[in-house]
Amino acid sequence: MNILVLNCGSSSIKYQLFNMDDNSHHVLGKGAVEKIGLKGSFLKHEKENGEKVLLEGEILDHQTGIDYILGLLSSEKHGCIKNLEEIDAVGHRVVHGGETFNSSVFITNEVVDKMNECIDLAPLHNPPNLSGISAIEHLLPSVPQVGVFDTAFHQTMPKHAYMYAIPYSLYQKYGIRRYGFHGTSHKYVSARACEILGIDYAKAKVISCHLGNGASISAVKNGESVDTSMGFTPIEGLMMGTRAGDLDIGAATYIMDKEMIGTRSASVLFNKQSGLMGVTGISSDMREIRAAAAKGDKMAILGMDMYAYRVKKYVGAYAAAMGGVDVILFTGGIGENATYLRQEICSELEYMGVEMDDKVNETVLGEEAVVSKDSSKVKIMVVPTDEELVIAKDTRQIVEELANR
Repeated sequence: MNILVLNCGSSSIKYQLFNMDDNSHHVLGKGAVEKIGLKGSFLKHEKENGEKVLLEGEILDHQTGIDYILGLLSSEKHGCIKNLEEIDAVGHRVVHGGETFNSSVFITNEVVDKMNECIDLAPLHNPPNLSGISAIEHLLPSVPQVGVFDTAFHQTMPKHAYMYAIPYSLYQKYGIRRYGFHGTSHKYVSARACEILGIDYAKAKVISCHLGNGASISAVKNGESVDTSMGFTPIEGLMMGTRAGDLDIGAATYIMDKEMIGTRSASVLFNKQSGLMGVTGISSDMREIRAAAAKGDKMAILGMDMYAYRVKKYVGAYAAAMGGVDVILFTGGIGENATYLRQEICSELEYMGVEMDDKVNETVLGEEAVVSKDSSKVKIMVVPTDEELVIAKDTRQIVEELANR
């Protein structure tokens, strides 16, 4: 089965075309459309053999972008399929499913209506996700579509974990609660870690640290998310590239009063100008901050210390919430490659049974590996995430179930 996975952002579309069978999968082609609706739009594509293609042109909207993608995938010169009829299904990443969607779903008109109801919860993300669905409906009307939600994995959280201590009527009226994000990533890496270790996922306690420009931690107990650091929006929780993470509400309103800014400007301040960028004044990229810290830049050192400390604090909190931990895993661009941060986060956790093998850890970059000592009670792992594969697997499962009814 050939499955096209689409991840539509506000001005971009990432895609992968998977060939899936019972026991294996491989990527026929992948790439991205960038700067949709802006000057200098382009499509970059990578073939199965690693050869890369760059196409430039005016791409005004998501439908045009997807049309470009389909044309390239089926082209005689650069394509990997003979015609579009070889695409059996399309899986979409959808950021917010609210309380409506606790699993991936076959997309119908009714599902689209319910997804539209979730736009208020993710006004920047859900509209382009829906644009992608609409484009496929227009361009490939007979191909089944599946929606895979970032928030779905976290719908197993108990009520005492996802509720905020605000008037209950606000939850009832507006659905204000912790939803969590990166669910597709946390689901994949936590299950994969247990598979690598040969332990029962349904009986394991895993702390999954997804550390990238956006960052979150999830406590996964017996195969289910029981808590996660991102909340009603992706701003809550860890310090991130440009997001503030946990912040006293009083400090936020105080800043708004002193700077005489409204909610829109405050949102930009805490989402786009804070985090590592705001503290260091250097960059939101951990590699650049690491380089500056190595030269003695005090703000870079402070930013790294704050970042590691907050991750460590959540690790301790989630170990307490689950009554222990069997596996601590790192994923995402920073989690998979920043060896020094993994070491710092796990240092002084020996009382929990955490023993990092520093020599092994220093050699692991972006690959599956156990980086704890053999004597460590808690296994420390690096597990590269593969959200697109999860979307492809869920899409295949749902489409096959429908076909067998």
